[in-house]
Amino acid sequence: MEWDAPGIVLDARPFGEGDAVATVFTEQHGVYRGLARGGSARSRAAMWQAGNLVQARWVARLADQLGSFSAELVHPAAALAMDDALTLAMLSAACAVAEGAMPERGPHPRIFQGLLALIARLAAGEGMLADQIRWEAALLTDLGYGLDLSTCAVTGSAEGLAYVSPKSGRAVSEAAAGIWKPRLLRLPALLLGGGPRNDTGNAGDWRDGLRLTGHFLERDAFGHQHRPLPQARTALYHRVSDMAERLESDV
Repeated sequence: MEWDAPGIVLDARPFGEGDAVATVFTEQHGVYRGLARGGSARSRAAMWQAGNLVQARWVARLADQLGSFSAELVHPAAALAMDDALTLAMLSAACAVAEGAMPERGPHPRIFQGLLALIARLAAGEGMLADQIRWEAALLTDLGYGLDLSTCAVTGSAEGLAYVSPKSGRAVSEAAAGIWKPRLLRLPALLLGGGPRNDTGNAGDWRDGLRLTGHFLERDAFGHQHRPLPQARTALYHRVSDMAERLESDV
């Protein structure tokens, strides 16, 4: 059994003396794990950093074996992200979410293409947080945990949607929220289907968006595996939340 395809490195963990168990996400094959010989050695570790684009070859004697990886570096996204703390936090969070939430060996081309687009445009900085939040919402949908943001769960209207029920994942309008407002999750406009795709929002929107998708990722995608939300994803939320708090205090 073997395949050769472009892929995104999601994770690489040291194994034995100098090797690593790498996780690679490809469009056709989905998420695969394999032994990368010398993957944690100084000469090869840089290639297996999360977020890098590689041309990967996976080989195994039997389909259900761990298999082994060899690869060539195509784009050193991890190294390029090192110059900016927020960019690195975004890249680390996206890879950690994909690595932990995606089922192994099942193709999810929309999620792969979305992650590839995020990595290619990370240099845009803060504005990319809107696309990262949209990508997480798409990932939830692909996994069967999609949010229903089309109409209000109470009134059936598509107008004035401002919140999401943390239980049902359905939108709720400002007018219908009533006394339940403190218990609802805020819905940033950047997640509404009718809004422009170039709506990048602001720090408050990013905080609310990450809290919203993070709630359902933690409860469903990771909760059903009895795993916590990845530390890198939690760290990104706290970084953006602090950013929003500073900006709001200056107003």
